[in-house]
Amino acid sequence: MKYIKQVITKKNLLFIAIFALIGFAALQIPVAQLEGSKAKFTVYDAFAPIAGAFIGSVPGVIAVFLMQFFNFLVKGAQIADAGTIIRFFPMLFAVLYFAKKGWLNLAVPLIAAVAFIANPTGREVWYFTLFWTIPIIVYFLRDRFLFARALGATFSAHAVGGALWIWTFALPASVWQGLIPVVATERLLFAVGISVSFVLVNNLLCFLEKKGLLRLGFKIDQKYLAPVLRSS
Repeated sequence: MKYIKQVITKKNLLFIAIFALIGFAALQIPVAQLEGSKAKFTVYDAFAPIAGAFIGSVPGVIAVFLMQFFNFLVKGAQIADAGTIIRFFPMLFAVLYFAKKGWLNLAVPLIAAVAFIANPTGREVWYFTLFWTIPIIVYFLRDRFLFARALGATFSAHAVGGALWIWTFALPASVWQGLIPVVATERLLFAVGISVSFVLVNNLLCFLEKKGLLRLGFKIDQKYLAPVLRSS
């Protein structure tokens, strides 16, 4: 209980609500359809991972869960299938990856790869899991390069989603093979989107704080601020 009070402050509750509302809006802007499901990739995939970088890992995960939960309540039967339920989970791990460096950054893609290859179809396309070595490789660069951090986050989400997807939907190996160039393109775009989202939100929050419109209660990354906003 004491830990919960430390990480979920009154200030964090406000920003959890703000991020949840923005994320809910981002969920309404589709980008691509997921194979075998009613679920879609949306602008949310390029925004949600950054939440934990500002308000902390646990509040960030809560905010991202609420984004999806509100969306599910509003759309209901329109999106209700196994794919939609699965979509609740991958982004939570992207938030954790982007928010903080830790052992989960390495463990999640490894466990996902093992789960994928344990499936008979997964064994046919085992090389699909090579995508999930990316979060492990960029783990050692995530604190130096924003794009590496974003790349690790989006591929962590992909690893969890892929491991759950192959056990839920009976997609043939040929479909997974065909998805390889699609995944490479979409994840690079998501990584760019996450990087851009972080820089924009970082600068916006700093601007609002300097104007006295918000009291943040958390640190802004000075490294990614416009020169005019940087503290002297």
